[in-house]
Amino acid sequence: MSQYQRLFLIAGPAMRHTPALERAVAIAEATGAALHITVFIEDSNLLGLMNAGARFREACQKENETWLKDEADLIRGRGVMVSTEVIVTRTALQEILRHVAEMQPDLVIKDVHHESALKRVFITPLDWHLLRECPVAVHLVSEVRCPLPRVVVAAVDPSQPETQITGINDRIIQAANGLSMQCSAELHLLHAYDLSLTHISDAGAGAVTMPGFSSDVRKSLQKSFIALAAHYGVPTERQHFVEGPPGKALADFAAHHRADVIVMGNAHRKGLGKWVGSTTEHVLYQVPCNIFAVTGSADQ
Repeated sequence: MSQYQRLFLIAGPAMRHTPALERAVAIAEATGAALHITVFIEDSNLLGLMNAGARFREACQKENETWLKDEADLIRGRGVMVSTEVIVTRTALQEILRHVAEMQPDLVIKDVHHESALKRVFITPLDWHLLRECPVAVHLVSEVRCPLPRVVVAAVDPSQPETQITGINDRIIQAANGLSMQCSAELHLLHAYDLSLTHISDAGAGAVTMPGFSSDVRKSLQKSFIALAAHYGVPTERQHFVEGPPGKALADFAAHHRADVIVMGNAHRKGLGKWVGSTTEHVLYQVPCNIFAVTGSADQ
């Protein structure tokens, strides 16, 4: 039985084929999952006005409904069960989360919307909000070389298990393994080991490294990583223990191995941590492939 029974595709009002649409249809076709597509039109975006006229809103909505109906007919021709709707709203995030709560989809799929670094300083992107608040897995798609992924990478962190989200590595690997099995893709296991984290702060003297400390930490991490890979039967040639800051290491790995999807854990944080952001959020704009975020929770 497929792990995917219902997929939820979040679409914009551009009325065109997008990587996320292609990926959603391909996964639905491969797994037999039902696909629900919702086009969200933000009222404040219409014509760049804060409050577009009712007549224009209606025309825009009808154009999208017509386009979406035609697309749905084509998708049904491929044997996929599909339902559609178009919603005009001023609160896209709240509408999306309401849909997720009501539908309980197994996976939310959306195109990555690239925002400039300057804009991200003042406005939190919708994609980041989804990573922080969506209670189910989110697949953010920036490009598709093939309709279905061919190389799926589970990015895990075996360091300091007592401080990790309970079971997050297991959920990452299980999600990545499920996706790879459904799509007949290769599953790889990756940990990006940052050498700078082995430095110890010496009060008033900056960062120093104790003799042998870096090597011991690395060996311990690698041992935990290998044990995790062995537990899930990941072959040696698909185990990758690499050095470097997570963002750059993941980007370099994805480019070199032509990875299609990187599956990562994403914490739902509380308090100040909710606004700080996560590795997954920042990697979203750095890696040359697609992100699959598995939800977790952390009290920070």
